[in-house]
Amino acid sequence: MRPFLRLLSALVVTATPLAAQSVQPAAFDVYGFRPGATLREVSSAVRELDGGALRCDRSRLDARVAECRATLSMAEMSGPVELWMSAIDSVTGVLTLAGNFAPDEFDALKARLERRFGQVDAQVQGPQWMMQWVKGGRMMRLTWRAQQGVKSTSLSLVDGHVLDGWQAPRRASATPAKAAPAPKKKSAPKTTPPAGVEVEQKGGN
Repeated sequence: MRPFLRLLSALVVTATPLAAQSVQPAAFDVYGFRPGATLREVSSAVRELDGGALRCDRSRLDARVAECRATLSMAEMSGPVELWMSAIDSVTGVLTLAGNFAPDEFDALKARLERRFGQVDAQVQGPQWMMQWVKGGRMMRLTWRAQQGVKSTSLSLVDGHVLDGWQAPRRASATPAKAAPAPKKKSAPKTTPPAGVEVEQKGGN
């Protein structure tokens, strides 16, 4: 199983406890990205940040899942920011922005998030710190650790509704039916990717 599919499964398992975290009134829209955005919306935001085309691989294990990547240039950051995401039926389930930020760049990002979405307690586990915001089944998580004079940082946007919709038929198919015969497997319909999105089908899983 690919890392994205493992991550998706793990996030579905942890979605219920996350609902108890801090609930904020604002939508989690950061740098033009948001949980539940379509591939077309993400592709447009990537182009705005000099990321070129959003590159996506279609999973052979689950044709509904596309794993996408891009490298962004942001005026607020001195170095590149990596974007990777998992889309289900062309809708964002998980999107992560990651990079090595200078201390002042990280402090500005953290302050910006707190101004827009409210202050939450930071949690620490070993060398890694984490802050988390949750609203209406969607989550934003900021994690960071200090290393060699920079802050290794990731900002994840998660749509629990998209993940639940993806996981529900998987759970149902895992439960054997007693009376009805198993339906014949249908091939996934071919879809045309939005403009600016390069989609390939690679790998054995």
